[in-house]
Amino acid sequence: MADRIDKSDAEWKAQLTPEAYRVTRQKGTEPPFTGEYNHVEGEGVFHCVCCGEPLFDTTHKFDSGSGWPSFWAPRDEAAVETEGDDSLGMHRTEVHCRRCAAHLGHVFEDGPDPSGLRYCINSASLTFDKE
Repeated sequence: MADRIDKSDAEWKAQLTPEAYRVTRQKGTEPPFTGEYNHVEGEGVFHCVCCGEPLFDTTHKFDSGSGWPSFWAPRDEAAVETEGDDSLGMHRTEVHCRRCAAHLGHVFEDGPDPSGLRYCINSASLTFDKE
């Protein structure tokens, strides 16, 4: 994994679309069933929209019916970090990019085998490279 990236708020605003900035830097969420990557055809790798770090791939993707791209595991466990999120009056586990601290979404313990996890990730926090 590459070195940690730290940028000013102004630098992130200049680099990202308004939606990507709202989601990744302000911990926003896109509405369900609206994201570009909820349904993806073909094999490929999902990267962090902020820093390009490879985060998830299609071999770990599944249709959770939640309206957001869902994965049962990251491509590499070292690429993501998690922390508790008690916003919105409930406890959840936030997922963010370890390299640039971009908010990606949340992880829940209701996913399929083999992990039993559901990484519920905003399309606005990702780019996709088809293989």
